[in-house]
Amino acid sequence: MPRRPSRRRCETDVSDFSEELRKPVTEDEQMETSMLSAKGMHFPWLQKQLETVVTGGKKKKDFAQTTRTCLSFIQDALLKHQWQQAAEYMHSYLQTLEDWDSYKKQAAPEIIWKLGSEILFYHPKSNMETFNTFADRMKNIGVLNYLKISLQHALYLLHHGMLEEANRTLSQAETWRYGEKSSSQEILINLVQAYKGLLEYYAWSKKKMELSKIDEDDYAFTTKSRNMLSQSWKTSVNFCALIKTPGVWDLFVKSYVEMLEFYGDQDGAREVLTNYAYDEKFPSNPNAHIYLYNFLKREKAPRAKLISVLKILYDIVPSHTLMLEFHMLLRKSEKEEHRKLGLAVLFGVLDFAGCTKNITAWTYLAKYLKQILMVNHLSWVQEEWKSRKNWWPTFHFSHFWAKSDWKEDSDLACEKALVAGLLLGKGYRYFRYISKQDHEILRKKIKRMKKSVKKYSITNPVV
Repeated sequence: MPRRPSRRRCETDVSDFSEELRKPVTEDEQMETSMLSAKGMHFPWLQKQLETVVTGGKKKKDFAQTTRTCLSFIQDALLKHQWQQAAEYMHSYLQTLEDWDSYKKQAAPEIIWKLGSEILFYHPKSNMETFNTFADRMKNIGVLNYLKISLQHALYLLHHGMLEEANRTLSQAETWRYGEKSSSQEILINLVQAYKGLLEYYAWSKKKMELSKIDEDDYAFTTKSRNMLSQSWKTSVNFCALIKTPGVWDLFVKSYVEMLEFYGDQDGAREVLTNYAYDEKFPSNPNAHIYLYNFLKREKAPRAKLISVLKILYDIVPSHTLMLEFHMLLRKSEKEEHRKLGLAVLFGVLDFAGCTKNITAWTYLAKYLKQILMVNHLSWVQEEWKSRKNWWPTFHFSHFWAKSDWKEDSDLACEKALVAGLLLGKGYRYFRYISKQDHEILRKKIKRMKKSVKKYSITNPVV
């Protein structure tokens, strides 16, 4: 086992491998230092492994075995969260940059960056200066990984609250080019621009919050607003370009629309959201329809328009929380097909396990079922119940659920009991259990529930 490093060594070794990258080393020195002595470190068991490799065969084979052994030690240390040992092994692993195998030599910078950044992120003695030095050096060593490293470097800076430094890193990466622009480079540049746009939005949002604290009648308010409008124009243009890219992140659209609405460009905001929701070049995305619906709702758009947007969301995510709003819109519609769909929407929500305790959904269904049966739309109910009668009773209305629901939420139990009674009759176990409960506050409600089931249950439709 390696001996425990001294406190002084713990403070310095963490940056050994990043500092080593700054020093020019000849090939012979690299081999001698890294393979045999791992400069400045003492690991008897590692040294024994390296010596065995060196005396066992040809130089190229020895080199490959040595780096492979070192990589194995690093991976093991990372799995055990032994950050100090991992940092010391990395010092030796840097020899892979001198590998004779061109493929391995080309892959080495990315491997070193991934391992090194992981170590420096978690090492208790790591600091920003060490990480920045390591990141900057790795960008220059692995030019093909420049954009990836820049992105991860920026995220590290953001994690530490260094927004200006992160923005500067992304700005440098945005203008970086190497050879002909490949498809992979284009994707990474889009990501760089996206993160840069988010930082710009954050700065804009912060200014907006500051303005909200100022009296609108104050001269300073109008002056600051004018200045902010001028300063944020570039940001708006940047976002405008970003959201035209297929697969764009939801946050960009939300942010851009917020800015457009703030400046009174309702038409521009509507166009952005409409394109995002309906343009075929964009991948299908439920959030696109959610954002469009919320915008139209703020605009007090006609009910028919709101219904058309939520209908698409219903087809994609029938359990979404907005389905309860969708139900109310359909329920108030003058079209019979909408009112019929309103029933299907409620059944659809309650098909999902995550919605079984949603008292609002059960309340809506209980009330709507009774209303539909009162106006003789039995066929609507039978159509929805036909595909559910074999599994809903066990899923929702077992004796176990009756006792559990009554204990946890008696109001929920009453709503479910009314639905169970209307669909399965007064003799069904869930309804029977709840209807026999004596509850001072709910006594009248249970009495009305019994009357409704007796009169409107679909098990006895002829009244």
